[in-house]
Amino acid sequence: MLRNCFGVLHQHTNLARTIHTTAACFEIRKLARLRVVDNSEIGKRAMAEGKPPKCIHVYNKQSVGKIGDKVLVAIKGQKKKGILVGCKQFQKPKIPKFDSNNLVLIDDNGTPLGTRIHVPIPTILRTILKEKTQAKGADYTKLLGIASRFV
Repeated sequence: MLRNCFGVLHQHTNLARTIHTTAACFEIRKLARLRVVDNSEIGKRAMAEGKPPKCIHVYNKQSVGKIGDKVLVAIKGQKKKGILVGCKQFQKPKIPKFDSNNLVLIDDNGTPLGTRIHVPIPTILRTILKEKTQAKGADYTKLLGIASRFV
């Protein structure tokens, strides 16, 4: 309670403290909001409710996600893994820059949870995922099979 210049008591409220939002990041780091672009059931429900998944962890040494990196996300109160198929951040030459940070949900084996990808994915993702498939043992090439368009 605060007293104003006339001696009247009133409660001081600050609306800026009650609103908590995170901005859409150009880099994929912790708490970055992502957009699910496959037709998996959990992804469709989360995007329809306006509660996009948030990145919990990026599986690389820099902790900043690039195209083709595996991430751990929190979606609908669950932890799921996914592959980044499009990023807002500035890219190397011949890698397209997207309007949103796109994600395809996968299971532990690398198999996509959905059966179709709605947006075009970069052609360079073919070489990136083939290298990771040989190195890690998981089969990420199934993700390329469900993609309808390449950029």
